[in-house]
Amino acid sequence: MTADVWLPIPPDEIEGLPQGPAYRFWNGEEEFPADPADCVFYVVPYMKPSPLCVRPMPEMSRVQVVQTLSAGIDHVEPGLRHLGPGVRLCNARGVHEASTGELTLALILASLRGVPDFVRAQDRGEWLAGFRPALADKNVLIVGYGSIGEAIEDRLVPFEVARVARVARSQRTTARGPVHPLTELPALLPEADVVILSTPLTETTRGLAGADFLSRMKDGALLVNVARGPVVDTKALLAELETGRITAALDVTDPEPLPREHPLWRAPGVLISPHVGGPTSAFLPRARRLLVDQLNRYVNREPLRNVILTTGASTG
Repeated sequence: MTADVWLPIPPDEIEGLPQGPAYRFWNGEEEFPADPADCVFYVVPYMKPSPLCVRPMPEMSRVQVVQTLSAGIDHVEPGLRHLGPGVRLCNARGVHEASTGELTLALILASLRGVPDFVRAQDRGEWLAGFRPALADKNVLIVGYGSIGEAIEDRLVPFEVARVARVARSQRTTARGPVHPLTELPALLPEADVVILSTPLTETTRGLAGADFLSRMKDGALLVNVARGPVVDTKALLAELETGRITAALDVTDPEPLPREHPLWRAPGVLISPHVGGPTSAFLPRARRLLVDQLNRYVNREPLRNVILTTGASTG
């Protein structure tokens, strides 16, 4: 039997792949490149809908590794129930930090400094002068302090923010300061001028930014979501935006893609980018490096990086 590796990037475009496996290119096309039962290492197509990504998984009876090219794994989780025990699910930690960190700062600066208003004024030939908020001297709260949260803080530091508070699932200490547990979030929200969501989508974080969360944000605060759309309760956000009390910058929405007639498009004080935190020129070089490293580790029976879970393993 062959040992196939399914890649969403043509294998001849990835230098340094180890010899041994048979590399099959599949990026979500209707026809599979080979029998899914022969696949031992499945690299999930990037930025494709969940049903497409999980479609071959019920037939992957020999698969040992499922590797995403995204930081989140929620889009492949529905397919895990079809896999046998011992399959390692790995994410793309190290691939998207630079791009997502850049976009987060772009959204914050554009929102605070009024760049969307300037673009509209330019279309009208209008000189729209006036004072705008600066990022300098603001209190920033990062909700979801993994590698992307750390990358965001790296990029915040040169902007002379007054304070960065960090929140994650569990409490810990970093070189930059404490990371607060989620239980302390209600007390931290009223102090923040900018609230950044960079948390994974889990049952705990789904709807995290709901009516209570949003009501605790201070008047004039900016909510930035570079996590997943369902982390925010869209209905509750719309209600707050309509009052003008807070503003928002969203790279992800719920639903997504956002339908043309959805009221979020026309809500006051909101800037929307179409889920472009990851897909930049920085993606492919980092994705290739990750795949070469992981596949060499796999072939040489070395520990894999970024293992999020193993099927059949106890979570207790």
